[in-house]
Amino acid sequence: MNPNRAREILKKVRQVEIRTRRLVTDALAGQYHSIFKGHGINFEEVREYYPGDEVRSIDWNVTARQGRPFIKKFTEERELTILLMVDVSASGNFGSTTQSKRELSAELASVLAFSAIRNNDKVGLILFTDQVEQYIPPRKGRGHVLRVVREILFFQPRSRGTNIACALDFANKVLTRRAVAFLVSDFQADGYATALRIANRRHDLIGVLVVDPREREMPAIGILTVEDSETGQQMEIDTGRGSVREHFRELAEKKLEGVRKTLRSSGVDVLELGTGRPYMPALQQFFDTRKRRRA
Repeated sequence: MNPNRAREILKKVRQVEIRTRRLVTDALAGQYHSIFKGHGINFEEVREYYPGDEVRSIDWNVTARQGRPFIKKFTEERELTILLMVDVSASGNFGSTTQSKRELSAELASVLAFSAIRNNDKVGLILFTDQVEQYIPPRKGRGHVLRVVREILFFQPRSRGTNIACALDFANKVLTRRAVAFLVSDFQADGYATALRIANRRHDLIGVLVVDPREREMPAIGILTVEDSETGQQMEIDTGRGSVREHFRELAEKKLEGVRKTLRSSGVDVLELGTGRPYMPALQQFFDTRKRRRA
């Protein structure tokens, strides 16, 4: 790699680390732990039954051998696996503000990753397009998280399209234990509803919908040639006509509402973020909502 390019990457990753570490410390302290901890239980020991113990916890095999009742004792699972599933298809490179959708995805993923290692949890990464481009198995530690951030920011995918179902199926195969999985994408794909439902039964799946304002509202700037970043298809649009802009807005909102409906009907919580605006208020509100629901 070119030395200048290497320095640029290290500088960018370091900037993201500094910014997100501060956010994790100042804004999310305690919230992550209270929301995601305790989703599973670990077997600890078998002990003799005492009056008042839960009858359903009786270990009948040990009870039969010992001739008196014993129960299985469990403890709350303290270590979690956080899986970041990040869409790196070509549409993520779009950004009409100071950042692209991919840059926003990387910063959000950094906040979640640093929150995880602060709580001694493991972090894994799946980068996907219309295929799984890269998989980094869950591990702990700052060095591991910095690698995850670097890959999200600078990985060069082989494909341009999006296949969400493929990424979800892959996650189900490689993760043998329940995980908290963040699916970060603009969801410009079809045919993933069934995969969502299956993955959400096995894991705590959260859909992070990343959008850009220009994908929802078209400015009045005359004749505009637009290109689908994933298919390369082009078309000309007369943005000077109010009816054209309104039709575009209606189609965009219908498409977004379809994504929201698909996620929610699959039982998946939805966090919606937009480029060019602070994401921490939305993330904190999302955490608060989950916390109230769990309570």
